[in-house]
Amino acid sequence: MTSASNLHEDKIAETIMVGRYMEMDHEGEKKTAKSRFSSFLWHGGSAYDAWFSCASNQVAQVLLTLPYSFSQLGMLSGILFQLLYGLMGSWTAYLISILYVEYRTRKEREKADFRNHIIQWFEVLEGLLGKHWRNTGLIFNCTFLLFGSVIQLIACASNIYYINDKLDKRTWTYIFGACCATTVFIPSFRNYRIWSFLGLLMTTYTAWYLTVASLLHGQVEGVKHSGPKKTVLYFTGATNILYTFGGHAVTVEIMHAMWKPQKFKAIYLLATAYVLTLTIPSATCVYWAFGDKLLERSNAFALLPRTTFRDAAVVLMLIHQFITFGFACTPLYIVWEKAIGLHNCRSLCKRAAARLPVVIPIWFLAIIFPFFGPINSAVGSLLVSFTVYIIPALAHMFTFRSGHARENAVEPPPRYFGRWIGVYTINIIIVGWVLIVGFGFGGWASMTNFIHQIKTFGLFTKCYQCPPPPPLLFPSNVPMGAPSPFSNAPNSTSSIFSFSPSPSPAHLPGHHHHHHHGR
Repeated sequence: MTSASNLHEDKIAETIMVGRYMEMDHEGEKKTAKSRFSSFLWHGGSAYDAWFSCASNQVAQVLLTLPYSFSQLGMLSGILFQLLYGLMGSWTAYLISILYVEYRTRKEREKADFRNHIIQWFEVLEGLLGKHWRNTGLIFNCTFLLFGSVIQLIACASNIYYINDKLDKRTWTYIFGACCATTVFIPSFRNYRIWSFLGLLMTTYTAWYLTVASLLHGQVEGVKHSGPKKTVLYFTGATNILYTFGGHAVTVEIMHAMWKPQKFKAIYLLATAYVLTLTIPSATCVYWAFGDKLLERSNAFALLPRTTFRDAAVVLMLIHQFITFGFACTPLYIVWEKAIGLHNCRSLCKRAAARLPVVIPIWFLAIIFPFFGPINSAVGSLLVSFTVYIIPALAHMFTFRSGHARENAVEPPPRYFGRWIGVYTINIIIVGWVLIVGFGFGGWASMTNFIHQIKTFGLFTKCYQCPPPPPLLFPSNVPMGAPSPFSNAPNSTSSIFSFSPSPSPAHLPGHHHHHHHGR
């Protein structure tokens, strides 16, 4: 009994400690921003803030690629995979929160001070399991966040093109790379209060716009719903959904930004439940309306007619992608600050300047691989599978493998999970499933698809999946005077670099894709 009461006292002490840190932080910040209004917009640390952060971070541009996944998976599999991965994602987020509280409590018993320090996932792994775990966690997390940021940039260019096609997608990527670099000025997740709130409003609008617009549009003539036809496509679609519910590379940072991190446990599940009310109706309705046409268009905006509502959705998604870029990049900035020894620096401008080198490789990769859709699946299978599902489940099992660790756990598993045996069973099932289905089949399928995109469109392609220009343009823009050489040309990388501006979209007719799907 005494150990139980001590444990309870520890928990109370920890809560007080966490609260005190936040007050200290605020004392320093009030000097620069005295008005209550700015602190209302800027200083978020409540459970609601965490919920908004999780929900808006979870579903950004993936909303636009889920109908494409449904065309690969078929309707039933699409819905079932969303429910399955939503639950699995919530479970591993719960495990991460348990490990975070365990690590933080142990450290604070040793009188560690986290006032100017943001705890990250790799530090939790190191504190609980040692250096090898830290290195593995760091490599997977950073690579995943890097590509997560790349995907946001590609998505920005892909979306703006549907409002303004005077510039090609590659040029838009240059422009948005510069805009997204401004996220270096946002210090931590506690400063995303207004952004995550707006972000969720934006995705909610877009999801319901996709749903209603598809229903009003009705089914296209001769619509076909032939998915799932090919194993490659089936598993590519499944890994895109695995990626959708894998927003927890930033879970520890979001928890650390909370005044009471213990409250995080159910937040991710609640966020996922809300996200499912957006993703299932929108993906189902768009697929119902357009069917197999989605196989050639990985961005749902490409198929809907241009209206004021669609333009509004595009603009809102652009702003949201900027926010999500910040979400994905902030942990990278923090890792980089720690690496160069500037993490405790109080000067915001110094830290912002030091963070800029992180943006450059992201920008470069977005220009090399502009494959909106296929890149989500590749990242899902090769990186998210480990970062979000396998490593947290294994880390939980290894942290509590000894009887001593289980007895002294800050938060032992509740009875309704079946105590330790139940938790271990769930963890083993998740590791097995993700390893075989997500990483194994998913990795093979998404890389096959990804390599096909490179062969079809080439690296550095100017305008990925752009519709061909009207036939009237051909005589004035194509030196040969006829479009036929482009329609069948095998796309070598050399031909990519020698385009005149207009034929590059013509270079991307849908039948390239169609040919692939029948392969």
